[in-house]
Amino acid sequence: PGVLMRNANLRFVCRMQHLRVERVDTAFTKNYAKGQIVEVAIAHGEGNYEADDETIARLEGEGLVAFRYCDARGALGGDANPNGSRNDIAGIYSQNKNVLGLMPHPENLIDPLVGGTDGRGMFESLAAARETGVISPTSA
Repeated sequence: PGVLMRNANLRFVCRMQHLRVERVDTAFTKNYAKGQIVEVAIAHGEGNYEADDETIARLEGEGLVAFRYCDARGALGGDANPNGSRNDIAGIYSQNKNVLGLMPHPENLIDPLVGGTDGRGMFESLAAARETGVISPTSA
């Protein structure tokens, strides 16, 4: 649900960005803590997530927001939101939480040699979910 539109400032954004983890009971986030602040890379010109009021209320009410743009302390809004995304939303889950739509690039921060490991938790969470049978190659 929703759409990714041009960034509010109409410019391409390429930088490091803090995200706040909103829930940790999914195959994508089990290796994080609720409210944990992670730093990942962003690089996009169309990352401004928009949806109608009803959709936003449903996403919020059903806990389908995965990550929010924030500053280093976890505060939302203002300069912490790089693209004008509604409710500072950086990623959302599908209804059954087996699909994650995400604009930031956690895959760019999985090794200290490339600048950090904050994105690694997502991939470790997925690997653990696969090993424990929570997800399988045919479950998606």
